[in-house]
Amino acid sequence: MSNPDLPKHARPHAHAPPEPGVRTVPLRTYLRYFLGLGTWGFGGPIATVGYMQRDLVERRTWLSRRDFLDGVALGQTMPGPLAAQVVMWLGYLRAGAVGALVTAATFIAPSFVLVLAVAVAYAHFQGLPVVQALFHGIAPAVMAIIAVAAYKLARLTNRRDLRLWAISIALGLITALTGAEIALLFIAAGLLIIVLDARPRWLHRPIHLAAVVAAPGLGPSAGRTLAGKALAAAAGGGTLLALGWFFLKAGAFIFGSGLAIVPFLREGVVHQHHWLTDGQFLDAVAMGLITPGPVVITATFIGYLVAGWQGAIIATVAIFIPIFLGVVLPGRWFIRHRDNPQIQAFVKGATAAAAGAIAGAVVVLSRQTITDWSAAAIAVVTLGLLLKWKIKEPILVGLSAAAGLALHWPW
Repeated sequence: MSNPDLPKHARPHAHAPPEPGVRTVPLRTYLRYFLGLGTWGFGGPIATVGYMQRDLVERRTWLSRRDFLDGVALGQTMPGPLAAQVVMWLGYLRAGAVGALVTAATFIAPSFVLVLAVAVAYAHFQGLPVVQALFHGIAPAVMAIIAVAAYKLARLTNRRDLRLWAISIALGLITALTGAEIALLFIAAGLLIIVLDARPRWLHRPIHLAAVVAAPGLGPSAGRTLAGKALAAAAGGGTLLALGWFFLKAGAFIFGSGLAIVPFLREGVVHQHHWLTDGQFLDAVAMGLITPGPVVITATFIGYLVAGWQGAIIATVAIFIPIFLGVVLPGRWFIRHRDNPQIQAFVKGATAAAAGAIAGAVVVLSRQTITDWSAAAIAVVTLGLLLKWKIKEPILVGLSAAAGLALHWPW
């Protein structure tokens, strides 16, 4: 019975809905949902995050809107694919670090199994004319999809900031002309925007940033040298160790979009280690786009082609370790400091660099992919469908595969 002495607005409501409490949901039920999401969650990271908001916040009321948006904000700030980060965050809210781990594993498992099965078939039949025809259609479509992703990421991040557009253009040109590893340039871009927009008190002059970048052992060329030595040492312990170390680094530099990893992967997989050809690498990216779950599941495909099922497991685990740590370790701290101007400035600079790097990778890969009129036609049509009708990527890849068969069927 309510107290008549209380103000009307303070009296308890008999029929008021309970406050969402994720810890009251049985863990088995929670995991069952993410297993389903990992199985049918086509459409890319934005669509997958939309499914989670619709299902968990609006329909099932397992989560408060604030808890959910905290996860989205964290995912947009820390390196990693957005959908996987939000899944890990929601698992973290449910059962701490263990919850983040099992929830992520459940979400990733369906796409891992599917991509591994495709990789097994691809490894055995890639020389067949029918498989070559399929991927002759898929590759140019993937180029169009990546190009649109780069444009959308740049437009979302850069808006009307000419400095950010300059960073994107510079990174695009560097990647297109050299194909060099750009991970350190992501960091440099983030630090540059901190200096310009949110300079810390201890940093009094811009020369300090130049000194850091030019310091022995920290410049881009020196960074590549150190990375090369580390990779060489890992390679000395075997291909599996080299594979794990490489994908561990890759997982730490996925800023802004899962496709931001494409130029980094191409540099290491194709040019540094010579594990795959450009054609095989593009086929791996296509598998990440056509399957549900995060695009970085491409690591599974690459790992299998390089070192069999052991390589697939090691590459997949390695690429998700930094993403997992980036959610679990700073999660609570980030929620308290997400309005920090230095954090926001760094994210803007690094994401602008990622958009430019993706665009540069499109140029590099297109030179080797779009080699005849049919490939050019598929790329142009895919681009038009994406921009005008916003057809989902898996559908476009499927249609392009059919076009490849029709145009290059080994009659």
